[in-house]
Amino acid sequence: MTGPLSTVLVADFSRVLAGPYATMLLADLGADVVKVERPGTGDDTRAWGPPFAPDGTATYFLGVNRNKRSVALDLRTPGDATLARELIRRADVVVENFLPGTMDRLGLGYAAMRETNPGVVYCSITGFGDGAGAALPGYDLLAQAVGGLMSVTGEPDAPTKAGVALVDVVTGLHAAFGILAALRHRDATGEGQQVSVSLLTSLLSGLVNHASAYLAAGTVPRAMGNRHPSIAPYEVFETADRPMVIAAGNDRQFHSLCTALGAPRLAADDRFATNEKRVAHREALAAELNALLATASAEHWTTSLTSVGVPCGPINDLAGAFGLAESLGLDAAVEVEGVRQSAHPVRFGATPASYRSAPPALDADGNALRKWLAQPSS
Repeated sequence: MTGPLSTVLVADFSRVLAGPYATMLLADLGADVVKVERPGTGDDTRAWGPPFAPDGTATYFLGVNRNKRSVALDLRTPGDATLARELIRRADVVVENFLPGTMDRLGLGYAAMRETNPGVVYCSITGFGDGAGAALPGYDLLAQAVGGLMSVTGEPDAPTKAGVALVDVVTGLHAAFGILAALRHRDATGEGQQVSVSLLTSLLSGLVNHASAYLAAGTVPRAMGNRHPSIAPYEVFETADRPMVIAAGNDRQFHSLCTALGAPRLAADDRFATNEKRVAHREALAAELNALLATASAEHWTTSLTSVGVPCGPINDLAGAFGLAESLGLDAAVEVEGVRQSAHPVRFGATPASYRSAPPALDADGNALRKWLAQPSS
């Protein structure tokens, strides 16, 4: 096994998305991730379809579980619980996203496990923390709703969820980041620690400028469709054939936009002289730009505007998005044992991600792992 984390053993008790995404990122960098699953059914996402791959596996599961080994353990039975404790005793990292208190009741919580493995980094992922929000179910849609994301997404009168389970993904990234920081501390001091991540706090951190607007200025942001609260023009525009986005983030880009559109008069218009004024007169500006853009195709405008440094582009579907990445040489897709997947997003000059195995069948490595865990170990 190769990679910067090739000596790291991860006991992965998580399921669905946030935890499995975090552990797959670690696995891509060489970590040996042992995925502990419920006998019979396994990770919930094994049944989340359609769509399904040709072999009948749910594509949802395939998206976040490569480079892992699977063992099915019933944590409520003494024999399997003993094997789980032994796995944690040997592990460098534990990741779990059960309801708070579940692992403690099973005798697998951090307080118990640090007695036999004081160097373990024990990452607990919750929906709303382990205090007053412990009983709240950690579903991404719920977090998007109560955490404010839906209030700033979609049209003003139609709160809308993000098109992907974005809060789970952000939480998984935060979990992986926290685990790596805790491993650095462990390597320096020999001390493990518990790392706690919640969907709600991850979302509130991820709301960045919206959160800052509220906390620093008392401004409660509202949904604005595809527009930006602080920048104009920064939205979707109609062309002769299909919509495209233009994201002119400064005066220079706006001037270049006006020149490329054959309308330098807009740059000279006092209403649009600065970004602050453009935001104040965004409706009038959008009307002017839509009229100009309607005279040619999105492809035409993308080519001509990009050539003068104006950030813009068509609204692609996933086929177009992966096609763009391929045309730019970004290698955003990989094939692992016949399964096409998104590639690891980070490029390393010396320690690249590796793709060693496709997502495992349920308990695919169970016999070997149970035999290994049953053997005496120092």
